[in-house]
Amino acid sequence: MEANAGLVAGSHKRNELVRIRHDSDGGPKPLKNMNGQICQICGDTVGLTENDDVFVACNECAFPVCRPCYEYERRDGNQACPQCKTRYKRHKGSPRVDGDDDEDDVDDLENEFDYAQGNAKGRRQWQGEDPDLSSSSRRESQQPVPLLTNGQQVSGEIPSATPDNLSIRSTSGPLGPGDKNGHYMDPRQPVPVRIVDPSKDLNSYGLGNVDWKERVEGWKLKQDKNIMQMANRYSGEGRGGEIEGTGSNGEELQLVDDPRQSMSRVVPISSSHLTPYRVVIILRLIILGFFLQYRLTHPVKDAYPLWLVSVICEVWFAFSWLLDQFPKWSPVERETFLDRLALRFDREGEPSQLAPIDVFVSTVDPLKEPPLITANTVLSILAVEYPVDKVSCYVSDDGSAMLTFESLSETAEFAKKWVPFCKKHSIEPRAPEFYFAQKIDYLKDKIQPSFVKERRAMKREYEEFKVRINALVAKAQKMPEEGWSMQDGTPWPGNNPRDHPGMIQVFLGHSGGCDTDGNELPRLVYVSREKRPGFQHHKKAGAMNALIRVSAVLTNGAYLLNVDCDHYFNNSKALKEAMCFMMDPAYGKKTCYVQFPQRFDGIDLHDRYANRNIVFFDINLKGLDGIQGPVYVGTGCCFNRRALYGYDPVLTEADLEPNIIVKSCCGSRKKSRNINKKYMDKKAVMKRTESNTPILNMDDLDEGVEGYDEDRSLMMSQKSLEKRFGQSPVFVAATFMEMGGIPPTTNPATLLKEAIHVISCGYEDKTEWGKEIGWIYGSVTEDILTGFKMHTRGWISIYCMPPRPAFKGSAPINLSDRLNQVLRWALGSIEILLSRHCPIWYGYNGKLKLLERLAYINTIVYPLTSIPLLAYCVLPAVCLLTGKFIIPEISNFASMWFILLFISIAATGILELRWSGVSIEDWWRNEQFWVIGGTSAHLFAVFQGLLKVLAGIDTNFTVTSKANDEDGDFAELYIFKWTALLIPPTTVLIVNLVGIVSGVSSAINSGYQSWGPLFGKLFFAIWVIVHLYPFLKGLLGRQNRTPTIVIVWSILLASIFSLLWVRIDPFTTDDTLDAVKGQCGIDC
Repeated sequence: MEANAGLVAGSHKRNELVRIRHDSDGGPKPLKNMNGQICQICGDTVGLTENDDVFVACNECAFPVCRPCYEYERRDGNQACPQCKTRYKRHKGSPRVDGDDDEDDVDDLENEFDYAQGNAKGRRQWQGEDPDLSSSSRRESQQPVPLLTNGQQVSGEIPSATPDNLSIRSTSGPLGPGDKNGHYMDPRQPVPVRIVDPSKDLNSYGLGNVDWKERVEGWKLKQDKNIMQMANRYSGEGRGGEIEGTGSNGEELQLVDDPRQSMSRVVPISSSHLTPYRVVIILRLIILGFFLQYRLTHPVKDAYPLWLVSVICEVWFAFSWLLDQFPKWSPVERETFLDRLALRFDREGEPSQLAPIDVFVSTVDPLKEPPLITANTVLSILAVEYPVDKVSCYVSDDGSAMLTFESLSETAEFAKKWVPFCKKHSIEPRAPEFYFAQKIDYLKDKIQPSFVKERRAMKREYEEFKVRINALVAKAQKMPEEGWSMQDGTPWPGNNPRDHPGMIQVFLGHSGGCDTDGNELPRLVYVSREKRPGFQHHKKAGAMNALIRVSAVLTNGAYLLNVDCDHYFNNSKALKEAMCFMMDPAYGKKTCYVQFPQRFDGIDLHDRYANRNIVFFDINLKGLDGIQGPVYVGTGCCFNRRALYGYDPVLTEADLEPNIIVKSCCGSRKKSRNINKKYMDKKAVMKRTESNTPILNMDDLDEGVEGYDEDRSLMMSQKSLEKRFGQSPVFVAATFMEMGGIPPTTNPATLLKEAIHVISCGYEDKTEWGKEIGWIYGSVTEDILTGFKMHTRGWISIYCMPPRPAFKGSAPINLSDRLNQVLRWALGSIEILLSRHCPIWYGYNGKLKLLERLAYINTIVYPLTSIPLLAYCVLPAVCLLTGKFIIPEISNFASMWFILLFISIAATGILELRWSGVSIEDWWRNEQFWVIGGTSAHLFAVFQGLLKVLAGIDTNFTVTSKANDEDGDFAELYIFKWTALLIPPTTVLIVNLVGIVSGVSSAINSGYQSWGPLFGKLFFAIWVIVHLYPFLKGLLGRQNRTPTIVIVWSILLASIFSLLWVRIDPFTTDDTLDAVKGQCGIDC
């Protein structure tokens, strides 16, 4: 599909496909008529000669070879055709080589060294351009595409792209690398006559013969020798042939000559840091056991209910600590070597061998997710340091907003100026809003004398771009009664966001947009999936699955990377960082995804509400990386496409060893071979170590399939594939392309129709999308569920933390928005807990490691901690009001366990901070927000989750606001938004403050002997208030005023609770009541 060819909208079920021109020109512009052969050596287009004829290297067998490979074979090879072994003759414009003097043809001495000039058109054709037309004027086919504005509608296929007049094969351009194993001939080109030489062995002709295979192996060996020579060229004197390089962390390293070594390494935590940490964990576990034993065996008889509640809470806290602590037993760090990656896959002066990547950006509501932020994310993607023909950016507009479409069109135009500026001057970051906002010396390390002038000009261009985007936003505030219309008057197909056809628009790409320097830009595609009433669309997970399918049809990158619309590329080499793992021979075949940490801009200096999540990203995920890999956190993650398709990883025997639980319960693998054959067949499918075929449901195949004929078996396999992946043969074929790229059998005439088909609302019906493949449905936190399914299949994940953060985003620094965000995460965990995919009982096939399972269990049960936490935070106030306490009078020996427990807790935290590098302030903010979130958002999530799963009462998904900070630094921090989430922690605060006043007043009236027992209760209450202090500041706001409604509700609840407590008086015995009643009053 050509860039800027217009918006394509359609519905598969309604058999409609329409084409709407977005630009203002009048006439229709059909798809480009692309044709050409594929070089069987390098995979590029063969190209044309200066006479517009297909270049034919060998006149005997016409074996497809491009001009560069032909010149290379004549200069450095054996000067013969790889297929028929006939010596290559010199073509016009080719340099002379030894042996040309024996040819009888007339020499072309004049053009011998004019190859670069005389064949410029052919070279452009190899690069995917039309040699006769510019980027803005492309070759038109004979049959134009009807436009909706012309009153005509297209149903089915595009007429100008029928199989009769258009046939292409994908190249190594943006549509993905072509298949180098198939022989392709353009049916419209005359077939060159081949004269068979009887003196030669006829078996030597043909692509699949032994000689050809030996020739290819010889060619690969020669390429390896060239790599070795290049490595030796850079070797220093006295270094024994080693190359001096630099790792991603800036430390110097030495590379040996062999480029086939690992492109990353594990950096273990120093034993001086880790060993004391582990010792303290074991000691804390022992102390905790003795502490709980004492608490259980020493009840408080005069305050038995308080004691019982406190003990239950403490047991749960101990269980939660175990789930959280032991997955951090073996933390690791990793280092990547980008120079090794370049040496192996991206050598200068040669075609890049890096894998193609499709980048997904998801957005829903442009009024909550400002288009300017989305535009900055897209611009940072288009400017990454990666071959442009290997990157495609897909923007999913799940709200079908014309504002998003128009702003993306403006972004595509601005990218033509921004991208060359970024690459010329190597600036970071490559999101203009954040680059120009940096308060640093922007002249540092800049050597171009024109940089200052060009930077000023680019800043003016960006300011004008912002004005245009803001004008679109202002215009979109109020929708016209008749709905939005496009520039040519066509009604916008997505005026009804809940009932509209699927829409696709390619803004930039292989056949369209070039930058101001004439260089290609990565492909930029707008996608809005079809939505109709009565269909379940599965929110973000459904949108991501639609992107998987449409990208597989159009480009089929071997890897996928998804980011939220507000997470821009802060490191232009982030894709290469991920490829150091994905393309590594040791990790690549079993790595399902590479997760990057989230870093944020615009957060207040003290991070009042722990928005950075430093403890989670710098401690917990490092710990998981030492087991089976980090959990998927929803953004900044690079996926192996095959893992999302449900394929099994390529595992070694060591990887297939069952964990200790399976060994102890089920025995070794040798003892299990006596299980019946049918069970073993299913286990073989689950434990298969090859990733060449997808996991199929073997129950769908008849047991006697061996007796069927070949056609019957093939048909049943095809049905199984369609049942799994859907009714799109193009997409099903793309799933078998292990290294990506469009399948060679794909007919480009049907690409548009197939792309619309795979994003139709009914495509996933009766398939395994969302169940076994793609993003998994069933929770608003689809990220946790999706990563868990991959880990249960045996995949590993990698945690990559480059020195320069790969991505940065925005976080809701406002208290109410932050609590709503945490509520959504906790609600998703409860949904997983109550589903069949719960890690407590799902996936016991020996492939998920024990500590990894504990981490997933902790991820889904943590909201339940809110119930004992809320009770524990109220206990101090109850103790102060009643004069009772949860602990009896203890001896010196018993007090020792309390002291040791507090010391072990402090020691664990200090040693954790030591090996992780996290500051104590970040750790303390995390502890505070654990209490704030536990007494508010997590508590609501538990009840909402129960209502949703048990009663079917669904809750609305709230998009987190990502508005710009236009009213000053951190102005949003002080904005108060009413939400019911604020009531429980406010009540806890007021109750504890009332309890402190009551306890101190009682101690003053009772004398000095009552101060001793009071200190324990006061310490307990102050502990709660200190943890809730950021919440209190958030309530007061900038004006130090709390909204009246919060004060009224909290005082009302606190009063009711206090009155009920006085009325019930549960700690007063019957004897005491009788004694009180028997006392004389004033009149006695």
